Parts: sequence; structure tokens; C-alpha cells
Amino acid sequence: MIDIFKKVNGELVRLDAPESDCWINVYPPFNNEDLEKISKELEIPLDFLTDSIDLEERSRYEYEDNVKLLVLNTPVLNEENLLPDNNAMYVTIPIGVILMEDKILTISPFNNPVIDSFINKRVKNFDTGNRSRFIIQMLDRNVYYFLHYLKQINNKRNLFEEELFESSRNKELAQMMNLQKSLVYFVTTLRANELMMMKVQRTDFLKIEDDGELQDVLRDVIVDNSQALDMSNVYANILNGTLDVFASVISNNLNTVMRRLTSVTILLMVPTLVASFYGMNVHLPGEANPYAVYLLFLASLLLAFVLGWYFLRKQWF
Repeated sequence: MIDIFKKVNGELVRLDAPESDCWINVYPPFNNEDLEKISKELEIPLDFLTDSIDLEERSRYEYEDNVKLLVLNTPVLNEENLLPDNNAMYVTIPIGVILMEDKILTISPFNNPVIDSFINKRVKNFDTGNRSRFIIQMLDRNVYYFLHYLKQINNKRNLFEEELFESSRNKELAQMMNLQKSLVYFVTTLRANELMMMKVQRTDFLKIEDDGELQDVLRDVIVDNSQALDMSNVYANILNGTLDVFASVISNNLNTVMRRLTSVTILLMVPTLVASFYGMNVHLPGEANPYAVYLLFLASLLLAFVLGWYFLRKQWF
């Protein structure tokens, strides 16, 4: 699906065909034939498009002729079988930003909140004609969603911790492990994004050397990205420690249940043992007593009571 936008008199409008200072966004579904057609019509290297939809593509930038490619990775919620082979709650996917002489194109393998925030007009002072500002705003929104999802991960971790205190199942532990995978993706991606943005700043990839305002904004975005990276590392360390602790808690809960069941089994075994002795077809003491059955019943209860008292004293129940 190809959408073409342009800011006209402060309003983002859709166009039927590309023109100067427009923004072209490519969302799935698309196939190789669609990408080849886009490549020919806009004179974009085909590998710029194919690299941008590779889920393993790292954050980077490159030049070819008069076309520039910038790839950044963004977080998305892994729902509705977005990545069916990956059970992490949050994953990262690439966004390709291709700069032409008078146009800008974005492409990604899945719908994502960063691009959607521009389409849905949630970004202030957004202008398709100012491509350098557009990219810096995109980098800023990308960091914003990393921070947003990190808060969600931390909240989910707190909820799972409360459930794990009384749980002896593996379900909650598996959910915590899925969060841990998400944090691994976040740490790796944020580090790569930070390196890419620092290279963009150092090499003046966006040609903003004479624009002090945009330089300040880019520096702020890099600082925010570093803060997000620090938060990811902190949450990952907390989660790793939490997983170790609650793995022991679940094991301890299971041991407690097994100890109680074993104690009950021993208590029930005492009357059974007494009854077994007096169920044998041999001469036994007291067999002529008419109250022998009641005496044996009381003796069995007394032994079970004494054993139960001993278990309670040892805190085995």
C-alpha cells in the first residue's frame, strides 16, 4: 500500500501522484514486483527498499548517487501474530527512510506507531518539505515510543511479580521471560540507534550544520535515546534478578506442597498400619476383648494425633 502526503497550508493532504516536497509511505501488503516498480519510477536503488524490510537489518545509513538511505529500528507490540515465531511481547522492526532530491520515502515491513503518529497528525510542526526536520522528528518519536513501551514493560513486570508470589505454575514465569526477551531487543536496538545518530551528527548526514535549532534538537534526541538505553539496562538487570528469585520461589512453593502432601500421607499410614496388623489371620493380643475394635480405633487416632502434633511443632505443615 502506497500513500502520498504533502503539507499544504499547514494541512497534511493525500496526493494521487508524487510531486515535489511530498512524502511517500510504503506499508504492507506489497511484493517484489511492487518494490521494483517503485524503484524504477522514483529512481531508487532496489536494495534500499529490500534492506529496509529485512527484520535483521541494523540501524545505519548510506549514500548512492543522489539518494540517501537511513535505517532505524523501532519498537512494536508483538500482537495478532505479527511475528508468530517470536513470543516476545515487544519486538523491534526496521524503518527505511530514503531521501531523494525533492522527496522523502519511508518503508517498513509492518505498520508501526512512529509512522502512524505522522499520518494521524500527532506530531507538531511537521512539514514534508523540510526533510531534515522530518527525519529528526521521526527519530524523536522513535525514542518516545521506546520510553512508552519501557514503562509498559515495567508495569507488566510488577503485575507478574504479584502473581508469582503465590504461584507454583510456569505460566507467570514464562510471561516474565517474554518480557526479558523484549528488553534484550530494546537494549540491542537502542545501542545501534544511538551509534547511528551519533554518526549522523558527526558527518552532518542531514546537512543541518548551519541550522543551530535542528542541531540542538538532534542532540536532545541522542540524550533521550541514551536515557532509554540506561532504562532498558536497569529494567533488564531487575528482571534478571527477579527471574532468579521467583524461580526459587516457585520451587519453594512446590516443595511446600509436596511436604504437606507427604505429611498427610504419613498420618493416614499410621491407622492403616495398625489395621493391617490386626487384620492378619493369626492370634493377636486383645483379640478376645469385645471392645478391641474401639480400642484399636482410639489407639490409631491417638498415634495420628501425636504424629500430627510433632509435624506441627517441626513446621512441616
